[in-house]
Parts: sequence; C-alpha cells; structure tokens
Amino acid sequence: MAHLTPLFLFLLTLHLSVSGVISTTFTIVNKCDYTVWPGILSNAGVAPLSTTGFVLRTGESKTIDAHTSWGGRFWGRTSCTQDSTGKFSCVTADCGSGKLECSGNGATPPATLAEFTLDGAGGLDFFDVSLVDGYNVPMLVVPQGGSGPNCTSTGCVGDLNGACPSELKVMSVDGKQGVACKSACEAFGTPQYCCSGAYGTPDSCKPSSYSQIFKNACPRAYSYAYDDKTSTFTCASADYTITFCPSPNTSQKASQEQNPTPENAASGSSLLNNGSMVYEGAFDQSDISWATGTNVLESQIMAGIVGVTVAFWWLSQLF
Repeated sequence: MAHLTPLFLFLLTLHLSVSGVISTTFTIVNKCDYTVWPGILSNAGVAPLSTTGFVLRTGESKTIDAHTSWGGRFWGRTSCTQDSTGKFSCVTADCGSGKLECSGNGATPPATLAEFTLDGAGGLDFFDVSLVDGYNVPMLVVPQGGSGPNCTSTGCVGDLNGACPSELKVMSVDGKQGVACKSACEAFGTPQYCCSGAYGTPDSCKPSSYSQIFKNACPRAYSYAYDDKTSTFTCASADYTITFCPSPNTSQKASQEQNPTPENAASGSSLLNNGSMVYEGAFDQSDISWATGTNVLESQIMAGIVGVTVAFWWLSQLF
C-alpha cells in the first residue's frame, strides 16, 4: 500500500484546496514614490493575520496568507515617524497603537480602505475599496486567478488630495500640501452626511455633492455608506494584489486583463479621466446568482468526489 501514499497526499491537498482550508494570499505592493506603512484590522471575532502593520518602501512588496473565512481591512499609513520616546505615529491613517503594528486598532480617518470578507455567502469572497472614511492614498485591488462575472479590479487610482475641497482637505505638517481628504461625515458630523438618525436607511440617505466628488473620480469605490450596487465585487477562489499608487497604465492593463472582452480588446473598458479609472457598468447581485451557483456547485461536487476517494483509501489501509 506504500505506493498509495503520494496519491493520498495529492488527494488530500486537492481536498483541502477545494474545501477552502488552504489560505487566500494577499500581496501588498508599494508603487508610491514615498514609503507607506500598511495597517491591517481583522473583523470582530476573526483571528488576526500574522502581522497587523509593517513598512513598505518604494518598490517593495509583502505577501500575507489569510485563513478561510477571514474578514477585515487593509489601508496605507503615510508620513510616519518615531519620536525620542519610541512612540510611532503617522500623519494620515494612524491606528493609534503607538507602534508599527496596529494590534487590533483601525485607521483614523481619512483613509482609503480595502475591505474583504472571504468565503462569504455562496462561498464567494466579497471585497471593495471604500472612501466612506475619506481618502489618503491611491489604491488598486486586483483579483488573481479567481472566477465569476463580477470578479474584477476595483480601486481609486487618482490623486484626490490635490482636487479635495478646502473644507475637507487635511494639510501636511508644514501646511504646504494636502495629504488626505476627509469625508463629509468626518468633516461636518451631520446625520445627512453620516447616514445616521433620520437618514439611516438607503432610501433616506442619498449621495451628497461631496460624495459625488469621490464617485466621479473613482466610480467603483464606495463614496458613501449605501453605495453598494456599484461598489461591491465578488470572486470565487482568488488571491488578491493590493497596490498603493498604481500607475494609470498599469491600472488600465490590470482591469483589461481581468475582463478580456471584445470591447476591451478594441478600445479598453477601463478608461482614464483626470488620472482616475472610469468604469463602464457594474453587475447587480441578481446578475451573478446563476454563475455563483454554478461555481459553488462545481466546487461541492469536486469536494465530494475527493472526499469519497480519500475515505476509500483509509478503508484500504484497514484491510
């Protein structure tokens, strides 16, 4: 029976992959011409990843594995320093831990966020890039190897700090340039902008002139709390690359590669407008239900076949 061992190991690995036990990989890349200090926060009740904060100099990248059903958010901190007492802090998106690791703390707004829920409804990963808490750095999320009609790149690749209205702008320490752009909720704190109180439902909370600035520049990013329809994306069995400061050409190419349609081949469905990606269309959840069911059913069938095969192998060892 010894000759069955390699087969068993192969089948076990395949079974774990299909079942989702083997982790999803996140690759974080810094293409900014300045250092970024990524922060990571896991959702409540979800075990943290191997790191919650680190440094990425220009051109560097880091790969992180996330376990099955992980959920949380990534962001980039900028202009970080350590004082004479050893306290670590950042001008934008600081997590307030006083250290390089965020250790369970979230980003102080304004901050561009990449949000993920792995292995969610229907076995799909749900993800988005959110400007609900404001904006501080350009960010692009690109699925790698995933499937599904709504499995595509999203992000905000334009520099909104320069175009930010003065009443929302966060200035650098020396006051010479804008380093982040607040949301209207953060700036004014009113229910109308924060989608709270009497404005706490999708019907009562509508886009504002301020959120529309974000939406016009970055159509696929969340611009306010109820911006779900055009801003949530799903993938089956994907890894993800999160890039800070992607170049426009890189962003356009990544989007086209994820959507190899005839329209992309002819002219590209991901266009550039004032340094930002402009996307054509978005999928409603109902549009992906059939394909989602097909992908999940195929995975379940494969998992069942492999599981039965492994069971037979174990039985063969007993007799």
